[in-house]
Formats: sequence, structure tokens, C-alpha cells
Amino acid sequence: MKQLTPTQQLTIIIGLLVLTQSCTHSESRLEKKPNVILIMTDDQGYGDLACHGNPIIKTPNLDDFYSESIRFTDFHVNAFCAPTRAALMTGRMSDRTHVRSTVYSRNHLNREETTMAEFFKASGYHTGLFGKWHLGRNYPYRPIDRGFEQWVGHGDGGTGTASDYWDNDKMNDTYIRNGKWEKLEGFGNDIFFNEALNFISKNKDESFFVYLATNIPHAPWNIQNEWSKTYKNIDRKNPNWESEMDFLSTISQFDKNFGKLKEFLSTNKLDENTIILFLTDNGTVAGDVIYNAGMKGKKGWLYEGGHRVPLFIHWPAGKMNEPMDIDQLTSHIDILPTLIDLCDLKTPDQGHLKFDGRSLVPLIKKEKPEWEKRVLFQHSQNTSENYIKWKNSLVYTEGWRLLGKNELYNIKTDPEQENNLADQYPEIVQELSKKYDAFWEEIQIANNPYPRPIIGSGYDEETWLTCDAWILDDPNIPTWDQSHVLSAVKNNGLWPIEIASEGEYQFDVRRWPKEIDHPISAALSAKNSGDIFSRGKPVIRKKGIAIPAVKVRLEIGEKKLEIKIKDIDNSAVFNVQLPAGPTNVKAWLIDIDGNEQGAYYIYVSKTKT
Repeated sequence: MKQLTPTQQLTIIIGLLVLTQSCTHSESRLEKKPNVILIMTDDQGYGDLACHGNPIIKTPNLDDFYSESIRFTDFHVNAFCAPTRAALMTGRMSDRTHVRSTVYSRNHLNREETTMAEFFKASGYHTGLFGKWHLGRNYPYRPIDRGFEQWVGHGDGGTGTASDYWDNDKMNDTYIRNGKWEKLEGFGNDIFFNEALNFISKNKDESFFVYLATNIPHAPWNIQNEWSKTYKNIDRKNPNWESEMDFLSTISQFDKNFGKLKEFLSTNKLDENTIILFLTDNGTVAGDVIYNAGMKGKKGWLYEGGHRVPLFIHWPAGKMNEPMDIDQLTSHIDILPTLIDLCDLKTPDQGHLKFDGRSLVPLIKKEKPEWEKRVLFQHSQNTSENYIKWKNSLVYTEGWRLLGKNELYNIKTDPEQENNLADQYPEIVQELSKKYDAFWEEIQIANNPYPRPIIGSGYDEETWLTCDAWILDDPNIPTWDQSHVLSAVKNNGLWPIEIASEGEYQFDVRRWPKEIDHPISAALSAKNSGDIFSRGKPVIRKKGIAIPAVKVRLEIGEKKLEIKIKDIDNSAVFNVQLPAGPTNVKAWLIDIDGNEQGAYYIYVSKTKT
């Protein structure tokens, strides 16, 4: 045999090394944990899908996805969005997480909770949130404080809320990117999908978790005019059809983006080993007048239409790409335990509080756990500072729904909840009532402490205190929306905060938000958006009413401070020496006659030394 030259020997060695590395790389890709994309729309109900029987709506991409997914037909969330998001992220009923409202600080996720993102991060995943968080916008409640590496979207609430960037209308808006405002071009839903695709592109060679929580079809139903052409020729029997057409158009726009996402995954060969979950955050807000899948109720209601929603799961590599219906009682609290099971997720170092949810894998694998013994609870007392026992309460099992103390429905024989059986089955009412009593005592919901953003931590430069986070003086006067600020709604409230360390802090008190930098005592001109439409007409932000303030008063704990202001002053700035620890903040705008009105905005930062 002819002896190889040194050059030939070196060539063979290099070839073997390349082959070995290639095999190792291929093996690592095969062993890679599944990617996860969790998609949740906002205010889309079970009946707002063509695949569920809606005769008008056009959702071809979701319909295709339905035809190749595991479908849970008795799946439930909360009747309002922030509680749903808290339960989804933690695997725990929202009442345990301290999230019981969509506004007024009661939508901030308890600091002790461990989120889904933290499980994925502890397991080596890249984590990104694109869209609506609604569980806190200041440290330590932000997504980037709760396990997400990337965050683009809303912090609290959604478009047009008091904490949203001023004049956002879903077109060319300014969103929060990792804690800082950034103006982005395009329609909001398109932006969130594009940001998600960019994130996936950067991390496609490693495992990623994407939480894509779009802000549609939640109001305002602002659209581009051409989108409504799909529904122009539909018979208009309802007087509110113009609004409903916009509502449907936003869902169709979401559907187009969903199709774009699916195509991207296929093109990049990510579709086989990516778990996609699709659900909605509560019942429909407008589609019930068109089609409600035989259910009673809508968003905010504790009848079935308020909280029974779709859940589709698709994962070809896990053999979850054939249609199958699962009709056992399941819930949003089951998603995290299921993903822990499917993805073999590690528990973060801080551990986690006890799950209420359970893995859905036995159902998917057609095993038969005793799901009929399950008892779940929720309340729908949105905007209430103090929960009231039995008010708007729901106890639900595989076969029964107990609403409050006096309404009992057999959901199997009466899905439209027309026949109250409380008098006929007092023993069932008594049994479920005892379960509710025990749950109420266990969670001690009336004693939940105020959530408190931490100021001066060094993790953010400035804390934004806005009137949608007030603990209200008068709970009957709403202050959560920019329209309330424009109308100069007369109310006030305190902001609970925590000072990280002793030192001097600056409190910048304003009537108008900092981004428009407008005089405290001045009115605000109306504005025509020009590039986004509602009911076929350009969206117009109405005029803002003047508050003729001449001085501003600030209270921080026991400290009471006051500053006189001029007509040209945009803010009243107070520098205050404060000790570390929890305290409460409150501010007033005061006119020449001594009339007082709450100051809607305060921006707080630690004074630089």
C-alpha cells in the first residue's frame, strides 16, 4: 500500500474533524428542545372564528391551523384580560396572584410569583414578549424583570389608556422596548408580529420562547380603510354594524399575520419542532351579536361566553398535528404545567408557588385522569378596590356552573344557561358553596397588600405614576383612559410606592403627560390622526379641557409640600429627601378659588449626586 504524504494525511485528518463536527452539530440540532410560540389575542371570543361556525368572519389561516391541531373545547380563562394574563404566566388562579382588576394598581403581578418566562430562561431558552403585558410597567413588575430578555409593546393596559404613550392609536405608535419608549412605523399588530419574527431569526439556532400577545381585537377598533372591504357587502341588520365591521377587520388582519408567521417558520425549517399555542384572553367584546357559538354572555360576564375560549396546540415533532378534540374541563392555569412537561423545563432557582393547573399531556396522549373531580374558581369584579365575597363569583366543575349563591346550571344539558336549577339541586349548591368558602378563606383576597413599584433601584431611570394606577378616592369615577384625562375628570387617588434607599428624589408633577410637555393650566387642541380610521372616518382625538391651576400640592407619607405655578409651567418639580421603605404619594392641582383636582401624572427619579 502506497504511503500517504504528510499533506494527504493532514487533509484526511481535517476532513474527519469536519465530519465529526458536522455530526455533532446535527445531533445537537436534533436534541434541541422544542421552540414555543404562545399566541393570545385580546377580546376575541370562542365564536369569533370561522372554524367555530361564525358565518361572517374570514379567518382562513386560523381555520387551517384548527384543522391540524389539538383543540380543547371546554377551555376557560378569566372574564377580563389582566387576571387571565396573570393566571397564564403563573399556572395559578388569578385571585392568588393579587391580580384582580385591569386597572388601579390591582393588575400588578405579585412579586413572589414565578412566571412562565422564568422557567424557560432557567432552561436555556431565549425569551421574548411582543404585545400586551398588562401586569405592570415599572420595576419590578416589568416583563424584563420577570424573565423576558426582549419586550416590545404595552406595559399596563393597551391603546389609549392613561399609561399608554399619548395619542397612540394603533398606527405609527410609540411602544416600550425593554423599558424605554420607541416610535415604530406601521400598524401595531404588524409591528408585534414583525418584532417576533426578528427575535426568532436571531435565535433560530437555539431554543426560543415567544409570547405574542397582540392588542387586537380590543378597542379602539381603528383600522386602515381598505381592510374593511372584506365585509362591505355583508347584510347589515344591526345598527352597530359599522363598529362590528371594524372589529371583524382587526381579527382578519391578525389572521393574515398569523399566516405570515406560519410561512416564516416553514421557510426556516422551524415548523416541525415548534410548539404553537393559540388562545384568547376572555370572551368576545363585540362579536356576540353576530355569533356566540350557542353561549350566553361576553367579556366580563361569568356566563360561559365570558370565559370559555379556544385553545389550539400544534407540534408536528410531538405528533400534535392531527385534529383531535378534547372536551374535558381545562384552563389557562394548565398551560405552564403542560409546557414544563412537554419541554422538560427546569425550575428556576427561586422555585415557584404551588400550581393550581395541571399538565394537559395525559389528555393529549389519551390517558384518562379524573378530570371530572376538578373544581375551579374566579371572580369578575373589575375596577373594585375591595373584593366582596360572593359578588360576581363563579365555581365551575366538569358539569356544573354556580354563579354567585343562587344560580346553578348543568352545562352539559343546558350549554346556553337558560335553566337555573338552584332550587332543584340544593345539595349541589351547598357542596359547591362549601368549596367556594374554603377557597375564599385560603386566598385571603381581602388582605392582599398594595403592589408598590420600587423607586431608585438602579434598574430603571424613572418611574411613571399615572392615574390608571390610582387607588381611587371615589371608585365610581373612572380615571383609567386618556379620554378621562382629556375630559379633566375630577377625582384623585394615592400611588403606593417603595423607596429603594435613603436619599433625595425628584417628583415631576404634571397635568399632561411628559411626552407632550404641555402647560399644566392649558387646554389641548383636538387632533386628526389622518392615517387610521374608525367607522370609515379618520380618528380624531378630542379637545382637552383646561384645569386653571395656580399651585400644586404634593404629599409623600407625612410630608406636605406646595409650589405656585405660572400659566407657562408644564410641571411642578419637587426635590424631597426620603428614607427607604414603603410610602404613599398623592398630588393635587389647585385653582385660585381653592378647588382641588388630582394631578394625573408624576415622574419620579432619584436625584443624581
